[in-house]
Amino acid sequence: MSTAVSAPAKSEVTREAIAAKIAENSSRMTIQIARELGVPEVRVIEAMPADQVTELDASRWEELIRSFESLENVHVIATNGAVTLECFGQFGNFSTWGEYFNVQTKSLDMHIRYTQLARAFAVTKPGHMDGVPTVSFQFYDHEGNSAFKVFLTFGGKAPSKERMDAFNSIRDRFRLNAQ
Repeated sequence: MSTAVSAPAKSEVTREAIAAKIAENSSRMTIQIARELGVPEVRVIEAMPADQVTELDASRWEELIRSFESLENVHVIATNGAVTLECFGQFGNFSTWGEYFNVQTKSLDMHIRYTQLARAFAVTKPGHMDGVPTVSFQFYDHEGNSAFKVFLTFGGKAPSKERMDAFNSIRDRFRLNAQ
């Protein structure tokens, strides 16, 4: 007999309930909160404080991804139901082949099914390991699951002024409904 507690039904979990869970511990990984509440991770991102999240224009996905080349080395994370893969490298050497937009450098080899990208965000939050601020660009699929995340900082030490300037510049350039 199982003693596991099932997650609440997705329709039962309100934005306020998600925000309250975030407020309990703002450094928790958003995917952990999503799994605990039984909601797509994008709902957790949407419920974060407004000063920590900016929605980006996902229709400009290619231009946005190409802008990461200027960031030099970044920490990239891709997660599915069974595996989380983390790597450190630089975006570049872009190409398109069929349904894939490719990033193929010596340090990154990504094949992005771009038609699956539905939403994108610029996110700042305390890191889950040490509480030191992290800054990232996060992409979500049509179901609200994380496609991949690009971290300019990953805890350990606060982002440099140069890193924050680069983050802010890209965030402001691709802000949804920017005039």
